[in-house]
Amino acid sequence: MNLTEQRPQVARPVAEAVFTAPAPAPSRVRRLVVEVAKFGVVGGSGVAVNFLVFNALLHGLKWAPMTATVLASIIAMGTNYLGFRFFAYRDRASRTRQQIVLFFVFSGLGVVMESVLFYAGYQGLDMSGPIGSNMAKALSIVLASAFRFLVYRTWVFQHEAKQGAGAR
Repeated sequence: MNLTEQRPQVARPVAEAVFTAPAPAPSRVRRLVVEVAKFGVVGGSGVAVNFLVFNALLHGLKWAPMTATVLASIIAMGTNYLGFRFFAYRDRASRTRQQIVLFFVFSGLGVVMESVLFYAGYQGLDMSGPIGSNMAKALSIVLASAFRFLVYRTWVFQHEAKQGAGAR
């Protein structure tokens, strides 16, 4: 058999060529599922910290609602950084000054989003009281977390290859 010969190409029927789409790579899907799960673990612990501090300040110590929500979010932000850096995204590029700055800038924007959304629910929709304030807090956390997930994975905790290409 001559190894330099090419085998003739067999024409595919049009219907097969049009409707046969490549399936998503199972490894890519699996990696994304693991990433979302790890983000959820770290985010869930951050949410727990956020709610505990928020309720202790607002309902326990009777602090102002906006002060309680902002301070709780900032404390949760610090615990989340440690969780993301050393658990969820530990396989990504090593810690750099840029990464830390980006994390806290985007987290700060997340705190602002969360606070505005909380204010809208607490004051605008009259979600005050223990149950209402916690519902407003929960909704604000969920919406701000979607933003955080996208920016953390895209700009803060990049893969080595992406970071190297962007630095050129």
